[in-house]
Amino acid sequence: MRGRYRLAVYLAGATIARTGDELSGPALLLLGLGVDGSAATGSALLAGLTISAAAGGPLLGALLDRSSRPGRLLAWALLAYAGGLGAVLALVEIPAAIAVAVAAGLLNPALAGGWTAQLPGVRGTTPLPRASALDAMTFTAASLAGPGLAGLVTAYAGAPAAVAVAITLVVAAFPAAWSLPAAEARPGKPIRRQLAAGFAVLFRNRALLRATATSTMSFVGVGMAVVCYPLLGAQRLGNPGFGALLLTVLAAASLVANAVLARRPPPPDRTVLVSTGLLGASFLLAAAGHDVATLLAAAVLAGFAEGPQLSALFAIRHREAPAEVRAQVFTTAASVKITGLAAGAAAAGPLSALSVTAGLSAAAGCQLLAAATYAVVRTSGRTRTPSPARAA
Repeated sequence: MRGRYRLAVYLAGATIARTGDELSGPALLLLGLGVDGSAATGSALLAGLTISAAAGGPLLGALLDRSSRPGRLLAWALLAYAGGLGAVLALVEIPAAIAVAVAAGLLNPALAGGWTAQLPGVRGTTPLPRASALDAMTFTAASLAGPGLAGLVTAYAGAPAAVAVAITLVVAAFPAAWSLPAAEARPGKPIRRQLAAGFAVLFRNRALLRATATSTMSFVGVGMAVVCYPLLGAQRLGNPGFGALLLTVLAAASLVANAVLARRPPPPDRTVLVSTGLLGASFLLAAAGHDVATLLAAAVLAGFAEGPQLSALFAIRHREAPAEVRAQVFTTAASVKITGLAAGAAAAGPLSALSVTAGLSAAAGCQLLAAATYAVVRTSGRTRTPSPARAA
């Protein structure tokens, strides 16, 4: 019973914090637009918040791994991230606000990998694959609620109020993070050696490297598709809002897929490959579709792929990462995925301006490259660092 309570508190806190994070992106875009009427200002604020995640993830993970009370460190990171968002809201000068957004983005992996790395300590008797699927559902629920909440609050109270709501949600997750259980005492090695150990596990362990490389390339394509969907709605359905609705359908399908598979999760390694192929097929279907039914089917297929891919990634990382570097593996891998998503979104701008079909076709091509990456990493190399479970 206590294990179930801990898992419920963990999932509630993760959902609240991640909803605040998903809300903050659209809110910053709208905030920048309201400052000078330029979409470039909003995109610069959002890019500043996400671009530094790759730098902050490894160090934050290493500090969590070294801490005997990682939950408290995570809680302080949440407060600092919320404080950074508050500083962006308070600043008038745009260059200074962008610089603060970059600094706050260093702590962004706390809301993704930092939380998920603590899952084994709170899952109790729940099987780890099922717990990973439930954890992945918090991301999907947040991606459903966050953007809609940002639009609703902005419509009635303005973009600053939407940023304030995002800050409030992140702060509201503080007690759940603070209550996470203590970890076993870890030997105090120099932080440089700690970082080196985490990177060594991530690059030498074949299963981890394969999952990380495949999902990162896959997320480059997802970033392209996210940019293309509003244009798809505008060009083929007559309203860019319909494109945003397609993204909502995608997130809802992802949530349903993980809810169904949580009881009996499929093998995670195979799921990463299958989901990548399904994403590619969904983007090609969207590129070829010109009617509502086809585009809805493409969005549902993408959701059925994206949700299980995320839960499979979590299961692989939990299975393969040693406890002493688990948080670093999670935050580093999350940072790399965020960077891939941002790179795909940036590349999709000129492509989608040329042709939305070209943008979606490129997104599908990224899935083909991701599948090829899976095959190459799977067959290359003769040695592999065994996972703790296999070693036992």
